[in-house]
Amino acid sequence: MPATTPAPQLPGTAALRARAAAALGRCGVDLDAYPAPADEAVLARTPLTGGLMARLAATTPEQADAAIAEAHRTFQDWRTVPAPRRGALVKRLGELLAAHREDLADLVTIEAGKIRSEALGEVQEMIDICDFAVGLSRQLYGRTIAGERPGHRLSESWHPLGVVGVVSAFNFPVAVWSWNTAVALVCGDTVVWKPSELTPLTALACDG
Repeated sequence: MPATTPAPQLPGTAALRARAAAALGRCGVDLDAYPAPADEAVLARTPLTGGLMARLAATTPEQADAAIAEAHRTFQDWRTVPAPRRGALVKRLGELLAAHREDLADLVTIEAGKIRSEALGEVQEMIDICDFAVGLSRQLYGRTIAGERPGHRLSESWHPLGVVGVVSAFNFPVAVWSWNTAVALVCGDTVVWKPSELTPLTALACDG
């Protein structure tokens, strides 16, 4: 009888919790900084086992209003920064995402249940959109249009909008946020992100 290869064993909840905490730590996130009351917690679970990864404090309406107000105040200065300098910040974001590619993919797998290759692909999308946005920061051109009046011409000028709200779903916990955020930042806008309650740890890692 040929020898059979034993079926691989899925990690248990405790092992996944330890992996998630380690990945978050390397991304600069301390879960102890997000204590949650028992009756108001956002429960971070893994679909791999259904087990609990962490209990996090939910954002209150007052905290959400404060975040939006702070984003608006920041916008007043950010919109005046030259676009190539805004692009430099997004370039640095892309570098940090690349440095933590493995940890971010691990969190996507643990929280969203994606296979490793899919999780890595989604993280790569974040890195790629940062590269795209950096190039865009030097191409925010306006058109010059021929007018009917002698000695006159029409010019087109683009201006930042303000605070951009981004709402993302659990099935693409990082890619959708980054698509919007990287482009908004180079265009002079600020961003308030509302991630899915099903993938809060991944959001903390990106924000950290």
